[in-house]
Amino acid sequence: MTALPSTVPGGARARRSADSRALILEAAVTCLVEDGYAGASTLAVQARAGVSRGRLLHHFPSRAELLVAAAQYLATNTLTALQERAVAQMADVPTGPARVDRAIDLLWATFHEPPFWAALELWTAARTDPSLRTALRTEEPRLREAIRGVADGIWGPEVTGAPLYEELCELLFTSMRGVALVYAFESRPPATDPHVALWKRLATRMLFPGRDG
Repeated sequence: MTALPSTVPGGARARRSADSRALILEAAVTCLVEDGYAGASTLAVQARAGVSRGRLLHHFPSRAELLVAAAQYLATNTLTALQERAVAQMADVPTGPARVDRAIDLLWATFHEPPFWAALELWTAARTDPSLRTALRTEEPRLREAIRGVADGIWGPEVTGAPLYEELCELLFTSMRGVALVYAFESRPPATDPHVALWKRLATRMLFPGRDG
């Protein structure tokens, strides 16, 4: 997982005139990714952002709202970069099974980046935190919709128009999310995970029957 900077770029004093909400979110993202849910208290975020207690509470009245917004902020910014990267990497790949293989590699890689681990921290904590659970119910569908938009761009029109595309997307998303959990405590290259080959075979069979060799 790529570590975020230990301090907010530029420092709080140098950015007093900047958007304080964005400053707080950047600090919350860093706390959440580096220190986990337990270490991302409002006091820790406030200290890292260098803002007053009143300013933080003005933007985010509760810890749950703050951390869910931080995860959304991180994911939104990362999705833009992912989309640009995907367009570049898919440009020379023809439609068909070869494109499926490349798309799955790109999608699987997103489950090993900061947005996934930040979300995982929140999902786990939500099991015993009712306020966080409520906040996640509101934001999670929006994030899924944004991710789906990027995925559609990665696959391309030939694939997104396939009869079983919807089912494939749901299968891949839930399966990749589950498999990625073990990487929280295991150190091995994600690209060599045996599930990758399985996902590629299943996707090719579902999208291009008779062309999986």
